[in-house]
Amino acid sequence: MPTVLLATDADWIFDEVDAALGASETKVYRVRAGVDVLQAIDVVEPDLVILDQQIGNMGGVATCMAIRNAEGVDRIPITAVLMLLDRGHDAFLARRHDADGYLVKPIDAFRLRKATKMLLDGEGWFEPIDEVTSQAADVTFRG
Repeated sequence: MPTVLLATDADWIFDEVDAALGASETKVYRVRAGVDVLQAIDVVEPDLVILDQQIGNMGGVATCMAIRNAEGVDRIPITAVLMLLDRGHDAFLARRHDADGYLVKPIDAFRLRKATKMLLDGEGWFEPIDEVTSQAADVTFRG
């Protein structure tokens, strides 16, 4: 049975993740603060860590950096990380800090289950930036 550790202080995000994954024979654990993630990884030994970008005291980006740093010194095992981003423009943050994948909120059960399956299978999951964002960027750089 896969184990997921979710770091979020937003109850609605926990409700969405638990509803989408908890019913599919996946065990979902939650911490409400980014600073608690490394200790929770030691206890829970998750197959996947899902980080909300906005966590009260230590955001998802800083938490992802802490996970990768701890892996680098063999403090914790290599762990797949999925970030829940607030907007498509934040995708570069997820990639820059070595997240294995990201979803842009609002999340839905289908996309979350698909991303989770891909990451648990050892693959990445990176949503393309939406068409509006891409078109706006094209207009900005035209002369």
